[in-house]
Amino acid sequence: MEIANNIVKHALRNCYFLNGTAYAGKSTMCKLLAERYHMVHCGENYGLDEMQAVADPALQPNLCYTRQMNSWQDFVLRTPDEYERWVKGNELELAQFEVPELIRRAAGGQKVIVDTNIPCELLWQISDYDHVAILLSPQSVSVERFFEREDPEKQFLLSVIHSCPDPAAALDNFKACIARINSPEVYSAFRNSGFFFLERDPDKDTREAMLHSLATHFGLE
Repeated sequence: MEIANNIVKHALRNCYFLNGTAYAGKSTMCKLLAERYHMVHCGENYGLDEMQAVADPALQPNLCYTRQMNSWQDFVLRTPDEYERWVKGNELELAQFEVPELIRRAAGGQKVIVDTNIPCELLWQISDYDHVAILLSPQSVSVERFFEREDPEKQFLLSVIHSCPDPAAALDNFKACIARINSPEVYSAFRNSGFFFLERDPDKDTREAMLHSLATHFGLE
């Protein structure tokens, strides 16, 4: 069964999306917007456990990767090419789960703020300009500060890297993977997507300024 995009867009009219590169402030802004404007908070990887439990390897092979890999060391030791293919495949597979889940969460009429990886091309089909914002940071920041965040997922991956036979080589390899999916080409594609975007200055506390800009763009103020 297929549902026309105009119907999906109507069902998602109360959903607001943040996408962009790593270390650009998506998680922080999503949390602050939810708190300040009483929005439903769909943070990074929301609902992922259930989505992976439902996923079928024949239909969603990328979502099922972590269920089928031999170890977490395999996860961090993939080549940048393999990692990039997996990330892009995940984006499309997750979108099929995200859309119905967001329709469910928005059904009560409350506004929903979403930290998402839904591709911009699809967001143009199911949302509107004033419901999407792109947050960006330079590639050097995305890579070098990736593990500075204290969220459990990043610290778990760092512990896996440290457990590898050659931790230094494993860290260099994983940084190369992160660099690939936050490359200048990816940055440029986000910047030229046609959506509203903000560039983070990692050396300044710009949270209030970014929050105000996003709230204004989303029509929350």
